[in-house]
Amino acid sequence: MSEYRIALIGNPNVGKSTLFNALTGLKQHTGNWTGKTVEGAVGRFCYKNHVFSVTDLPGAYSLSSFSSDEAVTREAIVGGFDCAVIVLNANALRRNLYFALQALTVCRRAVVCLNLFDEAKKNGLTINTEQLKKELGVPVTESCAVKKRGLNEIKAAVKSVCEKPYNANHNRFYHGIDSMDTLNSGCTLGETAKRIYEECVVQSDTDRITQRTRKLDRLFTSRATGIPIMLLLCGVLFWITAVGANYPSEWLSALFNAVKTELKESAVLLNIPPFVSGLLIDGIYTTLGWVVAVMLPPMAIFFPLFSLIEDSGYMPRIAFNLDKLMHKCGAHGKQSLCMMMGLGCNACGVTGCRIIENKKERLIATVTNTFMPCNGKFPILIVIITMFFAGSGAFSSIKAALVLVAVLAFCVAVTLFASLLLSKTLLNGSSSGFALELPPYRKPRVIKTIVRSFLDRAVFVLGRAVAAAAPAGAVIWLCANINVGGASVLLHCTSFLDPFGRFLGLDGVIVMAFILGFPANETVIPIMLMSYMSCGTLQEVSDSAQLLCLLTQNGWTMTTAVCMLLMTVMHYPCATTCLTVKKETGSLKWTALSFVLPTVFGIISCAAVSHVMNIFA
Repeated sequence: MSEYRIALIGNPNVGKSTLFNALTGLKQHTGNWTGKTVEGAVGRFCYKNHVFSVTDLPGAYSLSSFSSDEAVTREAIVGGFDCAVIVLNANALRRNLYFALQALTVCRRAVVCLNLFDEAKKNGLTINTEQLKKELGVPVTESCAVKKRGLNEIKAAVKSVCEKPYNANHNRFYHGIDSMDTLNSGCTLGETAKRIYEECVVQSDTDRITQRTRKLDRLFTSRATGIPIMLLLCGVLFWITAVGANYPSEWLSALFNAVKTELKESAVLLNIPPFVSGLLIDGIYTTLGWVVAVMLPPMAIFFPLFSLIEDSGYMPRIAFNLDKLMHKCGAHGKQSLCMMMGLGCNACGVTGCRIIENKKERLIATVTNTFMPCNGKFPILIVIITMFFAGSGAFSSIKAALVLVAVLAFCVAVTLFASLLLSKTLLNGSSSGFALELPPYRKPRVIKTIVRSFLDRAVFVLGRAVAAAAPAGAVIWLCANINVGGASVLLHCTSFLDPFGRFLGLDGVIVMAFILGFPANETVIPIMLMSYMSCGTLQEVSDSAQLLCLLTQNGWTMTTAVCMLLMTVMHYPCATTCLTVKKETGSLKWTALSFVLPTVFGIISCAAVSHVMNIFA
C-alpha cells in the first residue's frame, strides 16, 4: 500500500480546515479571521488501497510575501509534496484565482478544489468547471466541505495526479522551482486571473450574498455605528455570561462541598494524619474545586457565544473598525484579533500573535496581550462590580454589564497606550500594512460550534488552570498552617506587605493574594477570604451581602474596590501565560517585560487613583 503526501493550500476563509476535517475525520477548529492555521495540522485518509497523508498549511494571500505563515506555506509546497490541493472559495473566485496561479508556478502536481460551490450557485454564480480546467491545466473539482460533498471526487483527482509520472510541461503555469519571476510578477498574474474569471464565470445581476454583505457592512463597519454596535455586542455577551454563570457555579460549589465533607469523613475513618488530610483536602482539593466551580460556568457560556460570533464572519469587522486606531499606536491591525483571543485566555492570545507578520509588531502584541482580562480575572471583576457598583434592584445585572464593558474599554485604551509606548521606545520602527479579508456573513452552525468550542477551548483552558491550581493549593495551605513565632507564615507575609498595599489603596492581604494567585487568578478571592477569616483553608462565601459585609469589616471602601479592579486587569500574567510568552518569543527578556510592564502600570494607576480619591473623600 503506497503512501502519498498531500498539502491543502489557499487563502484564509476558503474552508481549508473544514475540508481537512472532512477528509481526515479530525476536528480542527475553524475560524473566520486571517491566518487561523499558523502551523500545519496533519491527518490521514485511505482511498483505493492508498494512504494519503494530508497537511493543512497556513492560509496565505500571496506566495511572494515573506510573512511567517505565508513563508511556511511556500517553503512547504516548494519543499516537496506529491500533490497540492489548492482550495478556492467559489464565491470569491476572482480574488482566489490570483493565489491559485501563483501556487501553480511552484507546485509540481496540483488539484484545484472549488469549495462552497453550492453556495455560489445559490448566489447567482455559474462556473464553467471544464473551461477552468483547460485554462489552469490541472484537475478542477467541486465541493462543499461543510456538507461533506465532493470528497470522493477530490480523492479520485488527487490519486490520479499522484499516480501519473511527473511531466514539467503538464502544468502550463509551472516555470521551475528556482525561478520566481512569474511568482513575483503580480501584474502579469493579475491580468491573467481577470481573463480566466471572465471566461469561466457568469454572474447574475442579483448577487444576493454581495448585496447582503454590503448592507450589513454599512451597519457594522461605518464610522457612526461600527464601534457602538461592537460595544453593545460585548455588553450583551458579558451580561449573558455574568448572569448565566451564577447558577451552575452555585451548583458546582455545592457539589464540591458535599464531596469535601465525604472526603473528610473518610480521612478520619482511615486514620490519615490531620496534616496530610489538610494538605490534600483543604489545600489541593479545595483549590481545585474553587477553580472549576468559578471558571467552568463562565467559560462554558463565553467561549461558545464568542465562537458563534466568530463563525458568523463578524470578527474581521472588529479588526477593520480598530485597524486605523491600532496603526496610530504603532501596532498591527491584527492585534485586535489577538486581544479578543486574550479575553478567553491570555496564553491563547499570545499564541494567536503568530498571525502578525512583522516581528516588531508581533512582539508588541505579545507583550501587551496581558492587559486584556482573561477568563480567570472575570470572576474577580464580576464579584467586585456586583457588590460595589451594580447596586440592587431589577437593573442591577444591566448596570454590572455596563460597568464591565467600561472596564473592557479601559483595558483596550491601556493596551493601545502600552503599544504606543513600546513602538516609540524599545520596539520603534515603521508599521506594516496588511490585507484583511472581510468574508461574507454566514449563518453560524450553532450545535457544532457550541460543542467544539466547549471541548476545544473551555475544557482545554480549564485543564491548564487545574494543573496550575493543584500545586498552588498546596503552597497556599502550607503558608496558612505553618506557624513561626506564634503566627502563620501567611500572616507574617500579609503584615509585611500591608504598608505597600495601603500605599496602593489596597492592603497586605490583597497583595499577598495576588502573589499566591500567580499560578491561577481564580484563587485570588478565596485566598483573601482565608486570610480575612484567619483560618487555614480556602473559604467560600455563598451570599454576596455576606461577602460585602466581610470585606467592609476588614476596611474595604469604594477606593479599595476601584484599586482592586485596576490591579486585577493590570498585573503580571499567570504562570501559563508566562511560559507561553517564553515559548513564542524564545527570549527571557521579552518574557520579563511581559511580566513587569502590566505590573508597573497597575502599581502606578492604583497609587495615583487611591491618593486622588482619598483627597476628595
